[in-house]
Amino acid sequence: MHPQIVHFQESTFVGISRSISLIDYQVSELWQSFMPRCYEIQNTVGSDLYNVQVYPENYNFDPAVVFQKWAVKAVTSIENLPEGMQVLTIPAGHYAVFTYRGDGSNIADFYRAIYSQGLPQAGLCWENRPQFEVLTEKYKKNSPESEELVYIPIQY
Repeated sequence: MHPQIVHFQESTFVGISRSISLIDYQVSELWQSFMPRCYEIQNTVGSDLYNVQVYPENYNFDPAVVFQKWAVKAVTSIENLPEGMQVLTIPAGHYAVFTYRGDGSNIADFYRAIYSQGLPQAGLCWENRPQFEVLTEKYKKNSPESEELVYIPIQY
């Protein structure tokens, strides 16, 4: 598990957010409300979708702690914001990028391995900034051939 280290430029996104916890993980509901409306977003950058987590200060991965989960698309401008959608800005910073392949059934184990092995073995420390997954054309919901890029914010 060797991450690629990248510098992510500040970017603006438009989409829908929901307050959730790992115990009450309503990510399906979030995406079900976003997907029928994502075509309404103007000034988009490419076709990628972003699944973003914004954690509160001093987040410690307690499953009961509530955080913001976003379903968004990258944009060049926030003009003509669709009704009910919000703007999210992800600041510039360094990220460790991992590639997840699979149908999602072992995603929790994948994340545990990132934090317990991938980051420590690479000498990296997590930093509390937005964490996200990029769902490119290689993402195929529930398919064993699916692929997504996992961006973990790091101190660098």
